[in-house]
Amino acid sequence: MTTTTEREVAAEEVAASGPDPAPDAPDEGAPARPGARARASSLLAGASGGLAAAGRATGAVLSRAWTRVAPVLGVISPFGWVVLLLTATAWVATLALRWEEWAVVAVTVSVALLAAVAFVLGRLRYAVTLDVASRRVVVGDRAVGRLLVRNDSPRPMLPAVMELQVGEGIASFPVPRLRPEAEHEEIFAVPTHRRAVIPLGPVRSVRADPLGLLRRELVWTEPEELFVHPRTLPLSGSSTGLLHDLEGRVTPDISDSDVSFHALRDYVPGDDRRHIHWKSTARTGQLMVRQFEETRRSRLAVILSTRAEDYADPDEFELAVSACGSLGLQAIREDGGLAVLVPQGRVRGDHRTRLLDDLTRLELAPARTSLAEIARVASATVSDASVVVLAVGTRVSPTDLRAAAVRLPVDARLVALRSAPGASVSRGRVADMQVLTIGELADLPHALRRMHD
Repeated sequence: MTTTTEREVAAEEVAASGPDPAPDAPDEGAPARPGARARASSLLAGASGGLAAAGRATGAVLSRAWTRVAPVLGVISPFGWVVLLLTATAWVATLALRWEEWAVVAVTVSVALLAAVAFVLGRLRYAVTLDVASRRVVVGDRAVGRLLVRNDSPRPMLPAVMELQVGEGIASFPVPRLRPEAEHEEIFAVPTHRRAVIPLGPVRSVRADPLGLLRRELVWTEPEELFVHPRTLPLSGSSTGLLHDLEGRVTPDISDSDVSFHALRDYVPGDDRRHIHWKSTARTGQLMVRQFEETRRSRLAVILSTRAEDYADPDEFELAVSACGSLGLQAIREDGGLAVLVPQGRVRGDHRTRLLDDLTRLELAPARTSLAEIARVASATVSDASVVVLAVGTRVSPTDLRAAAVRLPVDARLVALRSAPGASVSRGRVADMQVLTIGELADLPHALRRMHD
């Protein structure tokens, strides 16, 4: 049993040893406890979130401010910025340095700026219509269009200028003072000397002061495209070199179901009983079935080279594009199969308009692959073609044509069409490929007829 004296001595020893350390206070040099790390992380996360929110708020404020200021600053022309800087310098020199000579300059340029502001102020309410008679024309034809401007405001509108973007150029049309509901019409024509896709628009109204300090532009229409198609020539059915028959062309491939009979063979389980030859079966005592030669529908494939190294000048390429378009349109008219291939991919040949639109967008480009490689890739796409035409320029050598010919389908009729403006029609042969040379588009029917001579 513990006595009272012993309990008092124990209490005195505990008091002498000092109080216990606080549970949350770590010893010096000891690692932080998990609870402290969690609180520190939460504080850092809160601070980061606050900074992010502040950054987003600041960005939104600056964006709204720029949205309001940008239209005003965009009115000032480069010359206007120079004059504005001169105005500020003149007023500083006048007020701070007391230079009386600069006072005249400051007042003069300030009056000019205020007058310029009066020229561009005002709310514009136009109704602008851009109408083109045809968005697809042929090289040499003029594309005629109409620009109609109507005042939709209840008050008269001061004179202005309408600018129409035409390709890389700008056509300007002065618009006089218009009364309410009044209209002003301008007729214009776009020359089409070469195949191209010409951007038309947008139409902008321009109001500026005589000194060119301020220039206010407003866009009224969306940009559109004017297609200048290549020249094409209608070809007669006999001059295209295509095969014309109701059932297609016969190939060496054997088929179990077709129209061109080839031979008889023994019946194999799974064969169609409709092809059993009963007379031979009765004579031999074994089931015999018919075999057929596979027939395919006539199909034209045109491979158009867009390699700049294959043409001596752009006129050769234009002639090649026109010849390609003429052949493609004839195949579409005859409802035959058509595939038009270029190094960049495939041209749509399912409709005349889509074919000509895609041909219009083609441009010469530096060679990335050889002509033989282009033929190899195209051969995998048009393996079932009956006629393959390779359209090239005069810089393609016979060696290049021979290398391309061996990579094209072996059971197809191969034709190389060389474009040489000014040359006479000629025919040659490289390996299994006929080489036709034309000097102008009108020579194409005659050159194709010579394929049968």
